[in-house]
Amino acid sequence: MTSKFSVSLAKIIKEFSFECVYLPADPQEIAISSMDVNRPGLFINGFYDYFDADRIQLLGKMENAFLGDLPKDVLRERMDRMCGLHVPLVVVTRGMEVLPELLEAAQKYGVPVVRTQDSTTNVMVTMISFLSVELAPRITRHGVLVECYGEGILILGDSGVGKSETAIELVKRGHRLIADDAVEIRRVSNKTLVGTSPENIRHFVELRGIGIINARRLFGMGSVKTTEKIAMIVKLEHWDPEKVYDRMGMDNEYTTLLGIEVPSLTIPVKPGRNLAIILEVAAMNNRQKKMGYNAAQELLANLGMPVTPQTDDISKDWNY
Repeated sequence: MTSKFSVSLAKIIKEFSFECVYLPADPQEIAISSMDVNRPGLFINGFYDYFDADRIQLLGKMENAFLGDLPKDVLRERMDRMCGLHVPLVVVTRGMEVLPELLEAAQKYGVPVVRTQDSTTNVMVTMISFLSVELAPRITRHGVLVECYGEGILILGDSGVGKSETAIELVKRGHRLIADDAVEIRRVSNKTLVGTSPENIRHFVELRGIGIINARRLFGMGSVKTTEKIAMIVKLEHWDPEKVYDRMGMDNEYTTLLGIEVPSLTIPVKPGRNLAIILEVAAMNNRQKKMGYNAAQELLANLGMPVTPQTDDISKDWNY
C-alpha cells in the first residue's frame, strides 16, 4: 500500500475528451499521481498557505471572472506563481477563453493546459471518481473473480483445488468471468474493493488437461466483464475429515484486504460436490444477509432456541 501509482495525461485527455491548449511534451510521458482535484480560488486571491501543487487545478467561471478583474500585473504574478509550482495540469472549463497570462506562464514553466465544454462541477466529480480508480492502492492475489447474480465473488485456494473449473461452470450457467489466475484488487474507497484482470491475460483461463482457453471467444461477450466490486471471498480447500466446518452460518467471517473487511466463506472440496451451485447459493445468501435476513437465525427462532453466536456449536451434534 506504500507504492505510489500514476496515470498518463494522455489517458486523462482521452477519457474526458479534453481539448489540448498547450502541452510541453508527449502527454503519454506526463504522469499524474494525485487523485485530488482543486479549484484554486484562495490561491489566486493571494492566500498561498497549504496549497497542494500536486493536484490538478480547475479554473471555472468564477475563477476566470475573478482573474479577469485583477490588474494585469497582479494577474500575471498570480499565474506565474501558480505555474511556477509546476502543477501537473490546468483545466479550463465551460469552453472559456484561456487567459493569455495563464498560457504565457504555462509555456514558461512547462505546465499542460487543456479545455473542456463541461461544467466545473461535473469535471471535478467525474475526474475524482476516475482518479480514485486509476491511482487506488492495489494488490494482486492468486485466484479467480466472477460475478454471480450481481455479487463479485473472489475465489481463493491452493493451486489445483478447482478454482478455474468452478468459474467455467458458473460462466456456462450464465454468470460472468472477470479474472483468472491473477486478480488485481484496488481499494477505490474506504468501503469498496474492485477487482480486475491484468490486461495481458484478460479473459484467458487455464484448465488442466485442456490448456488455455479464451472465455470471451468461446462463450461470447456476455460471459465476461472487465471489473467488479468484491462482495465476498470464497476459500476452497480440500476436505479435511478432522476439521469442523461451519454448518449453521450464524457468525459472519471476514477476510481483510487492503484494510477493508470482506465477508468470507471456507468451502471444503471433495468428489461429488457441485461447487458452481454452492457458489450460486452463497452469492444469493450473502445478498440476503446484506439486506438483513439470516436464515439460520430464523430457524433457531422457530425452534425456540436462543439466537446467539454460541448456538453455532450445536450444529456439531445435529445429524442431518
